Amino acid sequence: MRNGIIASVLLLGLTACAEEPQPAGPETADYSARQYMQAINDIARMDDRQYDDARKPGELLAFARIDKGEVVGDYIMGGGYLTRLLATAVGADGKVYAFQPEEFIAFRPEYAAEQDAAVAPYSDIDGNPVNVFPLRGPIAEPGWPEPLDSLITVMNFHDLYIAQMPEGTADQAVQMLYNALRPGGTLVVVDHLAVEGGGVDAADQLHRMDKQMALDALTGVGFVLEAESDLYSRPGDPRDSNVFDPAIRGNTDMFAWRLRKPNAD
Repeated sequence: MRNGIIASVLLLGLTACAEEPQPAGPETADYSARQYMQAINDIARMDDRQYDDARKPGELLAFARIDKGEVVGDYIMGGGYLTRLLATAVGADGKVYAFQPEEFIAFRPEYAAEQDAAVAPYSDIDGNPVNVFPLRGPIAEPGWPEPLDSLITVMNFHDLYIAQMPEGTADQAVQMLYNALRPGGTLVVVDHLAVEGGGVDAADQLHRMDKQMALDALTGVGFVLEAESDLYSRPGDPRDSNVFDPAIRGNTDMFAWRLRKPNAD
């Protein structure tokens, strides 16, 4: 769990952070990419390493400030890239809840098999989860079985706003993310940037997130923006094309935020 002294310092800084989030590089405070080398080199990640140059796994874990022993949620886990990182990063005493939305599985059944494959290396000889636990449910109702220390969602926050989701999904899911965390817990959001004012149309048509719309939604339920990183900044992206366009895929401009749930509402 997080060091008590660090937690106290962060609490004292919440008010200032609400007005002016602090910029964060790949190494902040007592967290650095180097401390996550065991997670990065996990043998279960052999197929993931081809993406590491672009996705910067150690820097992301440092920005998220993941500690041994934490209970962490991987919200909308996709193919399991982040799940596998977190499995080792939290250590034997930690837990990872890897959530795959039913809506995603209905659209692409392979997501179910990919979830099973991501969890399997961290299960016992009988196939029972040891410290990585799969969850499935509606996108706004993961069913987290206990309060979380940290939540991370990467390149999927915009999906809360696409037309295929039931009406009210975004509002319900954002509130759920807040409620899922213990007081003082953190939410890390990474997503493709839309042009300013892109709104719901950018999310639905381009799979990009309007930054101000996301910030309003998250702070509206009580989150405090603690830090913003330029880890995935790619200024050459005009932000006006679909993220799956081969001309831009894998090179989109993205924002990375660390938000905190205050210790007392």
